[in-house]
Amino acid sequence: MIERLSVCGGQATTIALDEEKYGTSWLNDGVQGGSPIFKHTFNFFRKYGHEPQEVKLQVSFGQGKEGFWTNVFPSQLVDQYSSDIKKFGKVLKLIKWTMPVLGIIPIRIMLRMFFFSKDFGDKMVFPLIALFLGTGNQTANVSCAILERLFDDPNMKLWDYDSETLLPNLPTMVTFPNCQKFYADWARDLQSKGVDIRTNTDVTAIVSRSKNGIVLRTAPFDPEKHDRAGEHTGSASEPETFDELVMAVLADDAKKLLGKTATWKEKFVLGGARFFDDITITHSDAKYFQQNYETSFKPELCAEPKSKDQEEQIKFAKNETKGQDGEPSGYRPMYYTHSYAEDPRKIEMSFDCTNYQHQFRMDHDAERAPVPYDNHVFQSIFLDKTQSHLWTIDQIDESKVIERKWWHQLGHRWQHYVRVVPGMMFINGKKNTFFAGSWTLVNMHELACVSGIAAAYRLGADYDKFDDFAEDFFKKYLLISHGVRYKGGKKASA
Repeated sequence: MIERLSVCGGQATTIALDEEKYGTSWLNDGVQGGSPIFKHTFNFFRKYGHEPQEVKLQVSFGQGKEGFWTNVFPSQLVDQYSSDIKKFGKVLKLIKWTMPVLGIIPIRIMLRMFFFSKDFGDKMVFPLIALFLGTGNQTANVSCAILERLFDDPNMKLWDYDSETLLPNLPTMVTFPNCQKFYADWARDLQSKGVDIRTNTDVTAIVSRSKNGIVLRTAPFDPEKHDRAGEHTGSASEPETFDELVMAVLADDAKKLLGKTATWKEKFVLGGARFFDDITITHSDAKYFQQNYETSFKPELCAEPKSKDQEEQIKFAKNETKGQDGEPSGYRPMYYTHSYAEDPRKIEMSFDCTNYQHQFRMDHDAERAPVPYDNHVFQSIFLDKTQSHLWTIDQIDESKVIERKWWHQLGHRWQHYVRVVPGMMFINGKKNTFFAGSWTLVNMHELACVSGIAAAYRLGADYDKFDDFAEDFFKKYLLISHGVRYKGGKKASA
């Protein structure tokens, strides 16, 4: 296994924190958590003694009476677009019934086709999808198939559609354990079984691919040089030959590495994936956060309750009563979005990591993180550097910055589901080469895990069933991305 970084785990990175100041010694800054449906991910965690933790999700979208809504208490924006929310559920069913015809249409076109309010799309639909699928500022171009799967597919949905509020009140999400420790434990176990893991090593060229094997060159690599762009620290190795190759890298990197050895099919499929450069600022600038988001309960943001449940939601937000399943009271959002007045379809995303990640409270055996708000750890994500003129990044106090990282993220455009996803089965396994990564379907950590398992299965490994739901997900992915039917361990081409 060749890894150009100094640790395993890819984007699932962990950074150190000042425990005395922030209340904990670590933070997952790449992948923070996911849905309860991430069965394979959690199975890997538990295999090495790392336990994910459930949390009741609170979100805050937009600002002010005209733009704010949340899943914690009734808001005026949700009331205003109640008819659009109800119609949205009917359209989701229509998309499901007419797949793939409506499935390939971009969300922005669908919203116009069915006469949804423009502000309903800009203020509710686009921020919701962007935040949870990581589609960023390409959300308007996401295919309707992904939108429908997000709400209806048992293997992919993050929550249930709510005909009254769109997003249900306090759905259950899961936060990840220390990713760096988990991947280190996994790597040590693999090494003890004879796996050669070479970190700080970069593949510089794939020389050839034939029936005789894969020939490539590598070179030592320092990923921290040049503001994390990295550089080679030694000369390239002599050519090495391997039987087969699994490329667990982004599609554009795979295409570049394959170079002249790439087939026309590989060039076509891999070239259809579009990526954007985003930057994440991890910081503790509470003032910036309060200026750009609705971080506390304000009566003027609250709509009049229309039911007993909504009355209880308001009491919960006001710290007057506990929530469902004994959830500690109080409005304390974890996910936030900020839309630009100049272009409402484009957003910034942020997280209050202190409210979200479990170690901030569990390290103190507390129901809520006992950390002053001025010492909360936040993450602000600024999307697509070609749109940096819109960013509020300069408002963050530089003295409060803990970490900054650039990411190369997939844009889930509708073209991705016409060209890349259906094309994967025609290049996986050809010329002794397989591809893995969440980009092969949709940007979720669970997909990254399942794609790797599928590649291992194609190489001859058994699939160890541990859960019916997980097995069904694996079966569907294997068929979509590899064109192979799974039958309880037996392999058969589709």
